[in-house]
Amino acid sequence: MKAMILAAGLGTRLKPLTDGRPKALVTVAGRTLLEIALMRLRAFGVREVIVNVHHYAEMIVEYLRANNNFGMSIEVSREEELLDTGGGLKKAAHFFFNPSVDEPFILHNVDVISAIDLGRMVQFHTEHAALATLAVQDRPTSRYLLFDKDSQLCGRQAGSAAKAELARPDADAQALAFSGIHVISPHIFAKMRKEGAFSIIDAYLQLAAQGERIVAFREDDCYWRDLGRPESIQQAADDLASGKFSVI
Repeated sequence: MKAMILAAGLGTRLKPLTDGRPKALVTVAGRTLLEIALMRLRAFGVREVIVNVHHYAEMIVEYLRANNNFGMSIEVSREEELLDTGGGLKKAAHFFFNPSVDEPFILHNVDVISAIDLGRMVQFHTEHAALATLAVQDRPTSRYLLFDKDSQLCGRQAGSAAKAELARPDADAQALAFSGIHVISPHIFAKMRKEGAFSIIDAYLQLAAQGERIVAFREDDCYWRDLGRPESIQQAADDLASGKFSVI
């Protein structure tokens, strides 16, 4: 199975930790965010990974080389200009193309850690014949995704009090927090019409409006943490020390 790690961002929320390095190389209890993401993926059978890079790109390339790619086959996708999540994924489409196999792949933000069962998530994706499956939780967030009673994406909302932006009308849509982990079928690339830099969430909403199956995979009780701020890094280290989360 293949995966992509989104690691090209500037990491501005993590300053000053990212003043001299990319966010992928910020450490939690002595282990980089990139290593943690790679080890999680490897534990679920992923052996081929593509990592997009931009900010301090050569540091990531050298880091992977120095660690022998952590025993995996890793390709680097260099972005001279940031392409955002959707554009970055589309640039890496060649990595997932196989005319004889339509195997889904995992897309994983480098700055989240979780105990989400990726194997079960892939199985859920296949059983629901989804174009994309998004890991979500019922927790507070500043940006919600909205899903209908069949767990299909129908919109988004910036905060609980903001007006909902709907791709498909649904008066009873449920607001859930996205966890930065996706399972995607490779034929999505033929349906992504935008070029250049664009958000994958924007693409999902457009596809949902066209009737494509973008579905929610809920793991409300699973450990998850966003590592976008320095205080989150320390909390994650504390969680590791206390046994709330373990790095494989």
